[in-house]
Amino acid sequence: MAVLALLSDREPSRALPALGELHPDLKHEPLSVASLDHVLAFEPMALLVDAAENPAQAWSVLLSLRERSRRVPVVLIVERDVLARYPWDEAVDEFVYPGAPESELRARLAMLRRRAGAGDGTIVRLGPLQIDTDSYKVTAAGLALDLTFKEFELLRFLALRPGRVCTRPALLREVWGYDFYGGTRTVDVHVRRLRAKLGPEHEHLIETVRSVGYRASGDA
Repeated sequence: MAVLALLSDREPSRALPALGELHPDLKHEPLSVASLDHVLAFEPMALLVDAAENPAQAWSVLLSLRERSRRVPVVLIVERDVLARYPWDEAVDEFVYPGAPESELRARLAMLRRRAGAGDGTIVRLGPLQIDTDSYKVTAAGLALDLTFKEFELLRFLALRPGRVCTRPALLREVWGYDFYGGTRTVDVHVRRLRAKLGPEHEHLIETVRSVGYRASGDA
């Protein structure tokens, strides 16, 4: 299995016991902003952030991670009574409860990889955009764009279906996962951020279909 990274002030066996059954190549660092550069240098296939004991610190770390234009998928370890405390859906891609069994953790990690199209080496094009699904790199007319992992997934999903209208619930299900706890507002927030990064010259590539959802411009 590829490298996994865990940010937690607890031992992995306490933060998420299922990790011991999964037997991953695990890089464990304290739950702090200072740990980010170190764990990201390993290019993990996913970063697990432990919010079960210190949600405020976890949220601070996630905000810092988002500012770094990260492209690594993030899995939140969280207790049920903390889900409503922060808008986690704006900063993470999946979540698990501390007591999740090994089979569930393995399935969620596999879904992350599948949704990202990991390892297929395909180049997707949308007008002047070039989307490399293997390296998670996006260029617009040759200029690199700094997208977060979820912004990348959203753009990729739409670009693979030019001209096809994708409803908000469909995008939430296919890009975020069928049981993701966020609402459809999450889709609107990410589309708005994605358009801002595309800039005035390319924001038209993501079209709004009033009262329905979004589509990639079919005549880009």
